[in-house]
Amino acid sequence: MSSAVPKVSLGNGFDIPALGYGTYLAKEGQGIDLVKKAIDAGYRHIDTAFLYENEVEVGQAIRDKIAEGVVKREDLFVTSKLWNTFHRPEHVAAAFQRSFDMLDIGYIDLYLMHSPMGLQFQGYEFGDMQPKDAEGNSLFDEVDYVETWKAMEKLVKSGKVRSIGLSNFNSEQIARILEVATIKPVNNQVEVNPGCNQKRLIEFCRERGITVTAFGPMGRPHRATYGNKSALGDAKVLEIGQKYGKTDGQVILRYLIQLGTIPIPYSTKEERIKQNFDVFNFSLTDDEMQYMDTFQSERTLPFPPLKKHKYYPFNAEF
Repeated sequence: MSSAVPKVSLGNGFDIPALGYGTYLAKEGQGIDLVKKAIDAGYRHIDTAFLYENEVEVGQAIRDKIAEGVVKREDLFVTSKLWNTFHRPEHVAAAFQRSFDMLDIGYIDLYLMHSPMGLQFQGYEFGDMQPKDAEGNSLFDEVDYVETWKAMEKLVKSGKVRSIGLSNFNSEQIARILEVATIKPVNNQVEVNPGCNQKRLIEFCRERGITVTAFGPMGRPHRATYGNKSALGDAKVLEIGQKYGKTDGQVILRYLIQLGTIPIPYSTKEERIKQNFDVFNFSLTDDEMQYMDTFQSERTLPFPPLKKHKYYPFNAEF
């Protein structure tokens, strides 16, 4: 089934599958089984992060499937991310090494700066990731993300990671990185769904040869949505799906693919995992794409505790 997923050039000699399996919320005890099911369904692009606390299980699932002969390492594309507390250049290599060791898959295909907003470093353990003061406020570190990027460039030279990129960066912040980069960011992973379609940012990135990965493609319907208008369950979206023999979720993923993004849906249900993968044998018409645009409203992940951060990314126009 993996041959059904086209690949997108990163512009540096490597390609990324145009659809991935996201593992955010796949906590301890879930990761191995879910990633194995995703690989068996045909996924060859797996997205994780230190923040998700599941890199050990993701790596175990990948190694098991390689040992079974289902895939080879070179068939897979694995993304991880540098968490906000590791932005100071002296912490970048050590933080990366922890993800590298926990995954234990030989190399990481893509390593992203999880956001432009640094937090105070308090250690390398999971319990150190959300530093707060006595009143419960996040402890910011205003280290310049440009300096973090320069440290990330050294990781590529180590041979342990093939490509580097960004996550949750706005257009102005991406432009700052491009001004100083000796190794260009190949990807920006941001929230994209019908309620937050990011069309201007996608075009900005496209013009600069930067791919866009779409997290939260369904609009995170089971969490606080902050005014995001969901397309799931919408009568017209269901009608579009019936036309193609697809679910509303499949229509949403197809919309995001045609916008030019690389969606990384997460599901714990095997049937849904398979459905999310089956979106490359139909296309939406221009009228259907325009209807999907009508859901544009708000993002579901505005990072409320970080709104006063110097590098908060969502005050820019896009």
